[in-house]
Amino acid sequence: MELRLKVKNFQSASLCLRGIHKLDKPSFFKGVKTEFKKISWPDRDSLLKQSIAVVCISLVLGVVIAILDFLMQYGVDFLVNL
Repeated sequence: MELRLKVKNFQSASLCLRGIHKLDKPSFFKGVKTEFKKISWPDRDSLLKQSIAVVCISLVLGVVIAILDFLMQYGVDFLVNL
């Protein structure tokens, strides 16, 4: 199987073969803009509800971890002081 490339010079051929060929910056940013248009952004109410849920769950989990830490510390201190 033969690989044929139409290139202007040897340097660009070697860059293409090594996979180091750079994309043009304008085409990169056009691609980014196109991908951002595909994103389905949440509406304000949904974003607010999800943010509140994350904060509440984080606080509850922090309290649970603090209680477990206190109980384990008490248990270890009790065992050490026997």
